[in-house]
Amino acid sequence: MDAPWWTRPGLEAPDGRLLVAGRDAETIAREHGTPVFVYDLIRIEEQARSLIDAFERVGMPFRLRLALKAQREPEVLTFVRDLGYVGIDACSPREVRLALDHGWTPEEISFTGTNLSERDLDAVVQTGVHVNVDLLSQLDRYGRRAPGSAVGIRVNPRTGAASRPGLADLYTGRHRPSKFGILQEQLDEAIQIARKHDLTLDTVHLHVGRGMLTDALSDLDRAVERAVSMAERLIDAGHPIVEVNAGGGLGVPHDAEQQPLDVDAYASVLARRLAPLGVTVACEPGDFLMKDMGVLLAEVVTTDERDGHRFVGLDAGFNVAPEHFIYGEPVPIVPCRAADTPDGRTTTVAGNINEGDDLWGEDVWLPQLLEGDVLALLRVGSYNRALHMDHCLRPPAGTVAFGERF
Repeated sequence: MDAPWWTRPGLEAPDGRLLVAGRDAETIAREHGTPVFVYDLIRIEEQARSLIDAFERVGMPFRLRLALKAQREPEVLTFVRDLGYVGIDACSPREVRLALDHGWTPEEISFTGTNLSERDLDAVVQTGVHVNVDLLSQLDRYGRRAPGSAVGIRVNPRTGAASRPGLADLYTGRHRPSKFGILQEQLDEAIQIARKHDLTLDTVHLHVGRGMLTDALSDLDRAVERAVSMAERLIDAGHPIVEVNAGGGLGVPHDAEQQPLDVDAYASVLARRLAPLGVTVACEPGDFLMKDMGVLLAEVVTTDERDGHRFVGLDAGFNVAPEHFIYGEPVPIVPCRAADTPDGRTTTVAGNINEGDDLWGEDVWLPQLLEGDVLALLRVGSYNRALHMDHCLRPPAGTVAFGERF
């Protein structure tokens, strides 16, 4: 029998039992209690190296940064810091402070925020990290605080890239302007503001989507082509662009129909467009680095039949892992004691929050389940624990992290 589509090194089901980092998932749940996030930290290293190696193969200078908003657990940050080759993308003053407190230097931190207050700018500028601003008014306020310095700008190429329909428009506003980034027609004013404050524009940043897999790379190519035109306009105006930051948005598959991102194809798109500029390419993924390393274990606390529909209730609701409910990303659900069984029936999996939409999945194919069974919710290593909320005063899930595999 073929292995389930979600298997990878460190996430396997020999003899039907789910293993995370080589450890029996149900045993972890019994030892640590549920709900609990289980992190296979080695997966972060594997994902990071895949990107770095891909850019080495195309001969393009490259910087990799972690989007801190995606994952900020102390044991995870310690592991990433110890790798030594992953910087930080921060988007708030507290994120900058958290990165500094975990050992990153200001030179290793890139800050890109939106709708920054005067307090935000005061706090960030004094840290010495590199700043990218994404509105003309913010460029002017930055210049008043740090005249004569170097700063980056986030641009909006008005075309995006995502493997799920509609997501790209949230970032680029193809049909209606989004809140992010300086537009092509605003570049001349940006250049005037820079001249007024003797600023050097040294970075062009773009963030054009979410959940980007191989099928979205042609759209990414179009967006980068437009960003190159904007970078060339700045270079012609005397600004030495040294980095083009392609932002985040790199995804991982959430179902059997999706294929993993071809990192070599991704690197080739950026290298082909950006190599003529003589710049360093940067990217700052959250999902790509973190999502696949995380599993949420939850106990089945109820089973019920309603009008021919089977319901399974868990001791984990949307408060502990909100990404599915905020972004609509599907969550692969696997029974720990029968992870590879083809037998089953459609099931609705619900959480313990007193809201009707607290559903982990509808029409999920699962085997017969009993109260006390443990289910694993996969692909939850990013934008979940970091988004915990106190709704219904349900506590956050626990965490356990493994830095080696058996």
